[in-house]
Amino acid sequence: MLKKIECIIQPFKLEDVKEALRKIAVDGMTVTEVKGCGKQRGYTQKYSPEAPIRLLPKVKMEIVTDEEKVEEIVQTIQSLARTNQIGAGKIFIIPVEDVMRVRTKERGRIAID
Repeated sequence: MLKKIECIIQPFKLEDVKEALRKIAVDGMTVTEVKGCGKQRGYTQKYSPEAPIRLLPKVKMEIVTDEEKVEEIVQTIQSLARTNQIGAGKIFIIPVEDVMRVRTKERGRIAID
């Protein structure tokens, strides 16, 4: 079964994570610059519930892979994206029902090779 790994990380961690993923044979990914916040509402210090929400710059990476590679990829991302600070990010693992390569109409695993 195919899985999609979506992770939201700090922008300054992107290059290290990309290089480490390349070393474990992850060749394809989509990277998007995004903004967001968690329950701290975008503040790293004490905040009041009435404080306006600050959307902070983040990077979203998306990788579709075989189920067997998920744990290695997740551990790689987690170890390099970790900052020990609030707002370091999240990793989501989502089942992928199917995938199609637009150019050739190939479907399933072969479409992501």
